[in-house]
Parts: sequence; C-alpha cells; structure tokens
Amino acid sequence: MVIRLVAFDLDDTLAPSKSAIDPRIGDLLIALADRVQVAIISGGQLQQFRMQVVDRLPDAAASVLEKFHLLPTCGTQYYRLQHGGITTVYAHTLTDDEKARALAAVEEEARRLGLWAAEPWGEILEDRGSQITFSALGQVAPLAAKMAWDPTGEKKNTLREAVAARLPDLEVRSGGSTSIDITHRGIDKAYGMTQLAEQTGIPLDDMLFVGDRLDPDGNDYPVLAMGVRCQAVDGWEATADFLDELIPTL
Repeated sequence: MVIRLVAFDLDDTLAPSKSAIDPRIGDLLIALADRVQVAIISGGQLQQFRMQVVDRLPDAAASVLEKFHLLPTCGTQYYRLQHGGITTVYAHTLTDDEKARALAAVEEEARRLGLWAAEPWGEILEDRGSQITFSALGQVAPLAAKMAWDPTGEKKNTLREAVAARLPDLEVRSGGSTSIDITHRGIDKAYGMTQLAEQTGIPLDDMLFVGDRLDPDGNDYPVLAMGVRCQAVDGWEATADFLDELIPTL
C-alpha cells in the first residue's frame, strides 16, 4: 500500500473541539511530515488551525514544515506552511448577497425550531469569508456542553434540512458537534481532497484520510464515499495510537 499523503480532520481527530493539540500529536505530525505530505481539512477557519495546530508544532526543518497543507472551511481556502509563516494558495469567498441570505436563513430557522441559545458562549453566527457557520451554543462553548447538546444529531440534521430548503443555490451541511456550515455548492471534505490532488499532483489512490465522523451523517463521510482510503478514530488518543503504528511503515 503506497501512502504519499495523509489528511486529517481537526476537531475530535487531532484535538478536542477548538482545543490545542497535545504535544504527543505535535511530535507525531512532525515525524509523519518527515516521510510524507500532511494535510488538515476542517470546517474551521485559518485562525483555528493556527491556534490549535500550527502554533503548537515543535521546531522542525523548513523542508518538513513545507509538507503541511492547511485547508480551512473544507477546502474553500488553501494554505501552505513555511518556516516563516503561512502562505495563501487560494481563497474562494462567498458574495455579500450569499452571506446575507445564509445568515438570515440560519438564524430565522434556528429561532423557529427553538434552537437559538438565549445565553450562548460567544457568537452564534460567524462569517468565515468562504463559509457561514452557525454554532448552536456559541463559538467558545465548553466541550462538555457541546457534547450534551445533540448526542443523536437530530437537532442539527433538522436545522440543516430546514436551512437547505431555503438556500438551494448553496451547500448546507453538518459541521462539528453543534455547528452548521454554509458554503458554495459542492463544497465538502471530498472537494478539499480533490483540491489536494490537483495542487500536489498526488493521486487520491495514494492518500489516506483520518477522521472521527465517517458515518453517513458525519462531515468526514464524503471522503469515504469518494473512495479514498480512510481510518476511523474516536478522539486524538486513537489518532496518536494509529500514527505510532503507521509512521514506521512509511
């Protein structure tokens, strides 16, 4: 089995939701990048990538850092890591009209369904340029509250369907444990993987994706559905254990 690139989901795969990676993951990512290309694809924005991963990586040679590919908002933005910082490959933003319609639709439907928090932890709606994100409990809600809000996914799926019906020209999909993401149509993690193949010249058959939501309702499922080899995990510790076994074989 040839593996030339390993791609990861971020939240609950490399780190708990919106939390910094553990030093063990940082060391393993650098060791992995010493052998193959490394990508991170998430619905989060670049600042989350920076805070959760980039700023926590141990020191490494420029030749290793340059193997990192960062794809926030599921690949609508693409950045490369370099020794001096982060460089932009591309960023495809929503128009002002698309943003306004998305913000209105998700707020109105969340209020109608009784899913608009009266006292959230931070902002519920966020404009990420190429993506509008609804976070039911707020952007900085504690992990325990997020895990307890919708354990079956029923609330989030109901809201997603209601918003999608109002925005037929845009993509509306489940994000993290409490979030809904709105982008241009056809944008999901499969889109991000396709962009990786185009930008790197590495075929999808030579890639491996690691994620915690590969179930049919999960935001990692489009990668599995497109035929990319996938490894399911249930938290960063499982990812670390998997990398401990994988890296020596590369």
